[in-house]
Amino acid sequence: MIKTKQQFEEAIEKCRSIFLDKMQDYGTAWRVLRPSSLTDQIYIKANRIRSIQIKGLSKVKEGIEDEFIGIVNYSVMALIQLEKGLATEGDDLTNKEIEELYNRHIYTAQSLMENKNHDYDEAWRNMRISSLDDIILMKLLRVKQIEDNEGKTLVSEGLDANYQDMINYALFALIKLAKENDSN
Repeated sequence: MIKTKQQFEEAIEKCRSIFLDKMQDYGTAWRVLRPSSLTDQIYIKANRIRSIQIKGLSKVKEGIEDEFIGIVNYSVMALIQLEKGLATEGDDLTNKEIEELYNRHIYTAQSLMENKNHDYDEAWRNMRISSLDDIILMKLLRVKQIEDNEGKTLVSEGLDANYQDMINYALFALIKLAKENDSN
């Protein structure tokens, strides 16, 4: 579990670094997006991963790793939007406030992972990256259904739990991809 925590933190740092760099480039323009629009952005990323895996070819420079990073970061953005609501002009929160929100949400997801990982005994290590992507796609379909139901569920987890799970599955994929890259 110590190795998993360290690997998770390395993957988180990679995602956070890209998030913060993009925030320097674009500011908080994403704050005008509704959570459903962020869900669709995550869907685009997960679907592209699946497409590349099935076709075995990518015609755009960005690879699968970049898409998993995007899934993590868009999921954190969605959690922030669920908490804070929409901004009308995009620049309502400072970079420092956004970074604090990012850290809180990513570490809440990590805490969830640690608890589940204990119970599931690191089963993710035996999973294929394609399965991790498929589970993210399934979670997205669940989120879309919950959004269509105006956030109401009868017995199921809410939007936040699904976004947290997507973060964790994407981070697992990033860890597995890093291991593959180290082997090559």
